[in-house]
Amino acid sequence: MSDTPVNLNRVRKQKARAAQKARADENATRFGRTKAQRKLEESEVDRARRRLDLHRRDEE
Repeated sequence: MSDTPVNLNRVRKQKARAAQKARADENATRFGRTKAQRKLEESEVDRARRRLDLHRRDEE
């Protein structure tokens, strides 16, 4: 073992920080998109919806 004492509070906080960083990185890859990517996806969905509406039959 080492001769220097270990500060358990410091170790606990470092472990918590590492876990929080890992969770943040995971969320960034899962949900992180740029504003341009979000707008592009939104416009594609909107265009597909309009295209579908144009092919709809009017049943009266």
